Amino acid sequence: MGEKSHKKSVYDKYVGGPHGLGDPDDKSLRKVEIDVMIPKKMREIAKTEKCFKEVEAFTICCKDSGLLMVWKCREQNSMLKECLTHWYQDEDFRNRCTKEYLEERTEYRRTGVTLKQKQRIGSSM
Repeated sequence: MGEKSHKKSVYDKYVGGPHGLGDPDDKSLRKVEIDVMIPKKMREIAKTEKCFKEVEAFTICCKDSGLLMVWKCREQNSMLKECLTHWYQDEDFRNRCTKEYLEERTEYRRTGVTLKQKQRIGSSM
C-alpha cells in the first residue's frame, strides 16, 4: 500500500509550524481571538497605560471602604468604566492591541515560549 494521503483541514494552520503550535507567519484571527483574546489585551493595556489614574483611585477607594465599597466607590467605578469604554471603542487602540497580540502569537509559535514564560525567565536572572 502507498503512503497515506493527508487531507487538508481548516485546522492545519493551527498545528503546523516549528513547534506544532501553528504557522508563525499566519496573521488570520480566529473568532475566540477577536472576541476574547484581543479585548483581554485591550483591557490589560487600558488599565495600565490609559486609565491608570482611574484604576488607582478605584483601588484606593476600595481598600479604604471595606465592605461598603459598593456604595462608597460608585463615582470612582463610573469614572473607570467610562475611561475603559472610551478606549475599547477607539479603533486605533484596537488596531495597536491586535498588532501586539499577533506579534506575541507569532513569537510564541516560532519559539514555543509564551510571553509570561519569557518574563519569568528574565526576572529570575
